[in-house]
Amino acid sequence: MSLIFTVSPDFNTKYLPGWFVVNTLLQRLTGLGIHLETFDDFDGLHDSIRQDQVDLIYANPFDAARLVRDHGFVALARPHGRPDEAVVATHSGSGITSVESLQPGTRIASTDNPDVHMMGMIMIEPADLDTTNVTIEQRPNYVLVAKSLLDGNADVGFFLAETFDELSETIRRQLQVLVRSQIFVISHFFLAHPRVAEKMSLVRSALLALAQDPRGQMALDDVGIAYFEPVEQEEVEFMIDLMVALTA
Repeated sequence: MSLIFTVSPDFNTKYLPGWFVVNTLLQRLTGLGIHLETFDDFDGLHDSIRQDQVDLIYANPFDAARLVRDHGFVALARPHGRPDEAVVATHSGSGITSVESLQPGTRIASTDNPDVHMMGMIMIEPADLDTTNVTIEQRPNYVLVAKSLLDGNADVGFFLAETFDELSETIRRQLQVLVRSQIFVISHFFLAHPRVAEKMSLVRSALLALAQDPRGQMALDDVGIAYFEPVEQEEVEFMIDLMVALTA
């Protein structure tokens, strides 16, 4: 039976073909049957996790912390030099020049990406804003978050910084960054369910070997990763503690 591999649905859709190539190379390197299953949103992903249908996952920090803590998943590797950061932005013509100038009743466009939403809410706290005095409009993706700002349907938007930087120049010229997080230590992790414990070493070795092969490096480039690096349990536990502190 094939292992089910998935990726947090916060990745740029341009990376989707690259993830299928990564999946194919992992199958070749491990000799295992691995099926890539993708989800359009976090609701679908979380439903699949609750039904115990995910064996391998490239998870965002929020899900990674929860999966390790509550479901016993084991971290096999992390992407080198790719911390997850968030951006709070507004329309450049909105008249909003700083987070502190935001007022109760602020309309926020956000996606269902839990870690980006969490960091965004933390970054607007200097304006004494929280879930009780803002309006949050959920959008399916970051392009539609940007569209909400451009159309005047939201005052600020929360973005994954990497995705914000990849918006077209035409869109970015019309947006103004109010604040960008600089946490540095929060990142995605490649995790494995405890039921595949006997295969973890094989999968970990394959992940670390991808960058050593031209085809593997090209596939990694196609998903925006320089290379996967080993991860120590202490690093995972530190991130879990940090995520708990941030959500407290």
